[in-house]
Amino acid sequence: MGFATNAIHAGQPPDPSTGAIITPIYQTSTYVQDALGQHKGFEYARTQNPTRLSLERNLAALEGGQAAHCFASGMSAIDTVMKLLKAGDHVIVSENTYGGTYRLFERVWRDFGLDFTYVDTTEAIHVESALRDETKMVFLETPTNPIMAVADLEGIGQLTQAHGIRLVVDNTFMSSYFLRPIEWGADLVVHSTTKYLNGHSDSVGGVIVSTRPEDAERIGFLQNAVGAILSPFDSWLVLRGTKTLAARMRQHDENGRQVANFLADHPKIQKVYYPGLAQHPQHERAQRLFSGFGGMIAFETGSLAAARAVLDNVRLCALAESLGGVETLISHPATMTHASVPAAQRARLGITDGLVRISVGIEDVEDIIADLDAALQRA
Repeated sequence: MGFATNAIHAGQPPDPSTGAIITPIYQTSTYVQDALGQHKGFEYARTQNPTRLSLERNLAALEGGQAAHCFASGMSAIDTVMKLLKAGDHVIVSENTYGGTYRLFERVWRDFGLDFTYVDTTEAIHVESALRDETKMVFLETPTNPIMAVADLEGIGQLTQAHGIRLVVDNTFMSSYFLRPIEWGADLVVHSTTKYLNGHSDSVGGVIVSTRPEDAERIGFLQNAVGAILSPFDSWLVLRGTKTLAARMRQHDENGRQVANFLADHPKIQKVYYPGLAQHPQHERAQRLFSGFGGMIAFETGSLAAARAVLDNVRLCALAESLGGVETLISHPATMTHASVPAAQRARLGITDGLVRISVGIEDVEDIIADLDAALQRA
């Protein structure tokens, strides 16, 4: 089956009791058992829920994995991935990773004995140079948030497989529609389902898609033991979102390309970060790895004052955290998504006070561009 067909149907047969074509919201805390030790596959809602199970099967199919497990947030999914490790293990991480991921690794997991090295993952040689005997995992974002650097996923996948190291890819920015990390060697794929998978800015959640049976078994155990599960209603909302994922992502991509070209030609913009532009340093790699470039763009205005002028004067673009919704969202990484990253490190990575990030929505693109142009004229 094709991607759009799977997005609509995988894991979602008609309800056997009524024929309902949409998976019901099983809003229950427990399940009546026929007799001691006899039940219909469901015992307690933290452990199993039919709505969540449908979503997990759907997302596993979309990523091409063996199993998926859904969590209360993207960060709880990443936290669970770290629980596959033990004290003394070493993880190599994309240096320009999301601020919340950096905070989790540096301010939580270091206290439990994990060690992290942040490297430029646009070249596999940088990952190889950071390898140690204790290295058990490589954690990639691609493209990175917010500088949109594209990892050498093919080379790193070959490297991790050769060394027997887990490769984890955060696929939130591209979604499974534009990037299939498992096909390039990933062992685990994580998403914030809050973003493109849900797509409507009305749910918070996360997912881990696994390829190894032993990882799937352990993640399922942790999901139940820790209990940071996705609720039935949130599971239903994400299922609703994945049904239109293919159509939405095509429109995000079409609008993203036009907005990126507009910004690249604007005299008040110093630099645009978008893999779909020919001048992006990993453009050719992005063409090979991705089936589209999506709607995530960052651009440099030159100063905090200029960035503030843009952010204060947009009217259609909403100044807000998050991304991946049908509406266009605009943000200031240095003070919002990456405030947890030390200032010196932000500066080294190019996350300046003048940097603005935009998640291009699926509105009429002429309206998005007109709004940005009017705000830039006031900058």
